[in-house]
Amino acid sequence: MGMSELSRREMLGLGLAAGVGLTLLPGTADASVESATKLLNDLIGGKQPQPGKVRIDMPQIAENGNAVPLTVSVESPMTAESYVKAVHVIADGNPDSGVATFTFTPMSGKAEVATRMRLAQTQKIWAVAEMSDGAVHMEKTEVKVTIGGCGG
Repeated sequence: MGMSELSRREMLGLGLAAGVGLTLLPGTADASVESATKLLNDLIGGKQPQPGKVRIDMPQIAENGNAVPLTVSVESPMTAESYVKAVHVIADGNPDSGVATFTFTPMSGKAEVATRMRLAQTQKIWAVAEMSDGAVHMEKTEVKVTIGGCGG
């Protein structure tokens, strides 16, 4: 039977089988606090993040994990002497913990980003700010995902 002779239902079944096979391949990313912590250490060179200066605004409950709104802001004068160099967003329950890195300069004027992210499951979101003086600040928040997302 050729491809042109397959019904839509048979084609859908083949596509789903191929997709399931891809998700079961060895070496896929592991969703864990440990992998998120390793990523954080790699990003900030093992520095100890301090609380404060970082604010995460996102819903505590996401009815659909496919597009959860997120705003991260960092308290900083954003001058040549003192500014936010980068903000890293990490999700400790996603298959790939690294969500995004945003870079800033004093010309940015304000250290704030807004985006949407996909969440595989209920988990903690980490926002880590690297400052121009070498300091690192971090905030975490938990988001409960009720349906959808990367893994349902």
